[in-house]
Amino acid sequence: MFEDRKDAGEKLARALKRYKDRDVLVLAIPRGGVEVGYQVAKYLAASFSLLVTRKLPFPDNPEAGFGAIAEDGSTFIFKDAERWLPRETIVEIMKEQKQEIKRRIAKLRKGRPLPEIEGKMVVLVDDGIAMGSTMRAAIMLCKNKKAMKIIVAVPVSGEDVAEEIGEMVDEIVVLEKPVFFRAVAQAYRNWYDVSDHEVIEILTRWHEQYLSHI
Repeated sequence: MFEDRKDAGEKLARALKRYKDRDVLVLAIPRGGVEVGYQVAKYLAASFSLLVTRKLPFPDNPEAGFGAIAEDGSTFIFKDAERWLPRETIVEIMKEQKQEIKRRIAKLRKGRPLPEIEGKMVVLVDDGIAMGSTMRAAIMLCKNKKAMKIIVAVPVSGEDVAEEIGEMVDEIVVLEKPVFFRAVAQAYRNWYDVSDHEVIEILTRWHEQYLSHI
């Protein structure tokens, strides 16, 4: 159990100690992954930015998703999705999420491009992995951009999903794999939806304090 995302990030950072001062790039998945990623990047003296991916939500159940899309268009869709939804609905939802990705890049990253990924050791961070679709889309983006090494690092995940994602990357670090895992929120005492404002505050803090690492 973690107190909050700051606590989870500090613990995750210590588990990644071997990457300290090794010129790694930490990419956090907003919004929940940003505080966690900030703590990891600070501890590792790493470069830090946001990698924007969006879940593709079911129209009648937005909490659940049938896949995800990353900011470069990399798309992961669960193989049964077309049995659940008509193709035109899938296309429409993807279009909506591409618009939200553009909005988040403009607002949260102030329109800045992703840092150079080619040839880098990349640590992908989120506050946890449930179905894992957004993380898979992020991994696909890093592969497309020819990252030298991809490490996925999260405080909590289910065992099966962690295993599947572990097969896609060079290394996966998960602090907690609860036996009865239902949602990322169950691993946190203080859980809430992170706002755009909080993400912008964290990034402003990073730029002020650690600009020399970027």
